[in-house]
Amino acid sequence: MNAHRTKIAIVTGAGSGIGRAVAVELLRTGWSVTLAGRRAERLEETAALARAALADTPSGAAAGEPAGKESTSLCVRTDVSRPEEVTALFDATRNRFGRLDLLFNNAGTFGPGGVPFEDLPYEAWRHVVGTNLDGAFLCAQAAYRQMKEQDPQGGRIINNGSISAHTPRPRSAAYTATKHALTGLTKSLSLDGRPYRIVCGQIDIGNAATDMTSGMATGALQANGEVAAEPVMDVGDVGRTVRHMAELPLEANVQFATVLASAMPYVGRG
Repeated sequence: MNAHRTKIAIVTGAGSGIGRAVAVELLRTGWSVTLAGRRAERLEETAALARAALADTPSGAAAGEPAGKESTSLCVRTDVSRPEEVTALFDATRNRFGRLDLLFNNAGTFGPGGVPFEDLPYEAWRHVVGTNLDGAFLCAQAAYRQMKEQDPQGGRIINNGSISAHTPRPRSAAYTATKHALTGLTKSLSLDGRPYRIVCGQIDIGNAATDMTSGMATGALQANGEVAAEPVMDVGDVGRTVRHMAELPLEANVQFATVLASAMPYVGRG
């Protein structure tokens, strides 16, 4: 990959949380990014935050970027569970930027919290699977096709696996099942992409400070049935970790990375 060419990314779930943090970090450091998500107004907010962050960063200072490189954002309202909307997302990116260097496969939902497994509605299960797994598949497949066909060939896919890809929280069967499945998708893409210089890694994140984890400070259900407050980390550290993974040459790959709040109970769950 030519280090002096502006690199192009798609970030799904870019309207909030981890997706927003990653998109802002990439835009701030010289990437051009298509922001995908279900709410157009939240995507525009992310783009505005990135412009503000870029205005506060001296040219080239944040990441050793050459002066004169310009980042551009493109907002595309997308429901990743709908194949036709995913196709439109990748078409819009190709039409605007000409190629794709990175897909951050991040869109996801936890589903109804605190529901015992035996009471989990099938419709809720399908919604979580449709967003977290079907959406990741559809986006990865579209990225794979584009990266295989473009010149120069290749690119990188990073899946947001969550530490629930390792160990579940109580009453999280749908979310946990999809995140375990993403690990299999990551490994398969890593293998199948080798002939085409398509690499795939996964970041497993624990307790980053976002709207989704806002309740952690007041208490989260533990494996022993107790409710306890849990520490969180700065979501910006997730953005910087993803950017490190993304900016490696295609000859190198972070296959799996785990980044979490140091004192959270994950290591001792159960």
